[in-house]
Amino acid sequence: MKNILIIGATGQIGSELTMKLRSLYPSGNVVAGYIKGAEPKGDLLESGPSHLVDITDPAQIAEAVDKYQVDTIYNLAALLSAVAEARPQLAWKIGVGGLYNTLEVAREKNCAVFTPSSIGSFGESTPHEKTPQDTVQRPETIYGVTKVTGELLSDYYAKRFGVDTRSVRFPGLISYVAPPGGGTTDYAVDIFYAAVKGETFKCPLKPGTFMDMMYMPDALRAAIEIMEADPSRLRHRNSFNIASMSFDPEIISAKIREYVPDFKMVYELDPLRQKIADSWPDSLDDSCARYEWDWKPEYNLDAMTRDMLTNLRKKFGIAQ
Repeated sequence: MKNILIIGATGQIGSELTMKLRSLYPSGNVVAGYIKGAEPKGDLLESGPSHLVDITDPAQIAEAVDKYQVDTIYNLAALLSAVAEARPQLAWKIGVGGLYNTLEVAREKNCAVFTPSSIGSFGESTPHEKTPQDTVQRPETIYGVTKVTGELLSDYYAKRFGVDTRSVRFPGLISYVAPPGGGTTDYAVDIFYAAVKGETFKCPLKPGTFMDMMYMPDALRAAIEIMEADPSRLRHRNSFNIASMSFDPEIISAKIREYVPDFKMVYELDPLRQKIADSWPDSLDDSCARYEWDWKPEYNLDAMTRDMLTNLRKKFGIAQ
């Protein structure tokens, strides 16, 4: 990677990935692509170049690639799971139409492309425990459908046109930087906000709802390491299971109470989010990622909990 374009750079993952890449590469070589109404601000704006890139407009993608001599595109534009269910046509337009536009520009201009997939690409018929790398994918949400389509389309462009496409299947991502954006796993972010503010957390998912989760620093590292990996070792490309930890609401609330003894949680179930969560894996088998590009997470539940609480207290000016 020499010159990098992040499409969706002001989003939940993009805002942090852009800053991480700028810490590893010359900041002027990492372009923050944004859409109208979601312009970069603060450090994201001041630390490097930015460019208007609406993924539904291939001319804008091509313009940014040409202007900054881009050789690597991180395509992070998407609607998250619960939001996508409310706007399925837009989810398809961005998730699949936008990816097609990106891949076409990459084919014409010889760019590598990263497009994240998700645990949402699996469904009820998928084995839920230690979900294999290669298994049935029959999702029941438009979010999941776009992710499976994206995996297949990216593989097609790699095999048919030689485009260097790579991807990981992200679990639920937990971060203290960007606020939750409407994902099914976002309860695992909201719960920390409630804990540091001394509020009772209203959990939208029932006890026993296990899902794979990952702390954002590990997710950012995975997105970068897969693009830096030796291509001759990669057999799967689109897309690798990656895993770090799996827990249900009872386990994470108990962990938080180890550090915030007065923390309280009640259940106020959201039927849509519960239905989505029930169709997703409880845990993933990431042995292929570990073997093919040496993937290994650095954070477990305890380390993440301590770091989340410390940084959110700093963010809100709350005494330790």
